[in-house]
Amino acid sequence: MKATAGEKIFYGINYVILSLAGLSCLIPLIHIISLSLSDSHAIMSGYVTLWPVGWSLESYSALFKGTQIVRAFQNSIEITVIGIVLSMAFTIMAAYPLSRKDFNARRFFTLAIVFTMLFSGGLIPTFLLVKSLGLVNTYGSLWLPGLISTFNMLIMKSFFENIPEDLMEAAKMDGCGEARLLIQIILPLSLPVLATLTLFYGVGYWNSFFSLLIYIQDSNKVNVAVMVQQMIQSQSLMQEINNLQPADIQQMTPESIKASGIIVMMVPMLIVYPFLQKYFVKGVMLGAIKG
Repeated sequence: MKATAGEKIFYGINYVILSLAGLSCLIPLIHIISLSLSDSHAIMSGYVTLWPVGWSLESYSALFKGTQIVRAFQNSIEITVIGIVLSMAFTIMAAYPLSRKDFNARRFFTLAIVFTMLFSGGLIPTFLLVKSLGLVNTYGSLWLPGLISTFNMLIMKSFFENIPEDLMEAAKMDGCGEARLLIQIILPLSLPVLATLTLFYGVGYWNSFFSLLIYIQDSNKVNVAVMVQQMIQSQSLMQEINNLQPADIQQMTPESIKASGIIVMMVPMLIVYPFLQKYFVKGVMLGAIKG
């Protein structure tokens, strides 16, 4: 069907607005990348905008030699991988029974879980609870309070409800138990929502910031997000990079090293996202629309 003149104008305005919104997100990222790859003299002179000037990797060398970025990166991987495994396992175990129509108490438990989405115990009671459990200064303080996201659980529950009942009844008639039904039938059919929620949980754990500031006191246990924040706020960044020779320090600028830290923090998520992109929209839409 041919678009009318009004529809063409509407589409054109939408394209312009979306293009401007996309550029507003992309330009700062390009500028940060350019700062991390530019020569210090060009940065101090203000010549760097959207393209690196005097290509140099010295800022990355200084970052890895003079800071604990490698340890922080390893901590981030540990927090993210274990957090994803735990959160996905418990989200599946919560969503599956609540999606079954023969579970009599599913309405009560669903409302009780949604209640936690609207109301929480508060920051201080949560901290006191975590402290009483002996989880302060351990990664358990990050995994346990956010083990299940109510929003993610509801998406997975809706997705499970869209799977035909006839398929599950046929599997049961063939002698399939609940555990086998979930593992061999339901989960293989749920790859889109599993990939989508894995991405949601992964981004959340990788960017964990506020929880680490509250619960983690050991500087050797901080992740990349907290370390980059500390680098950005530090007024004596060059003095903290004490593993470099004086000649190398003179070639560096705080802006380039901070930009390098931001890029190191962002790269893993930028690498992972394309592999999960094909499941992303499908997983969210099928988990949100029943029919």
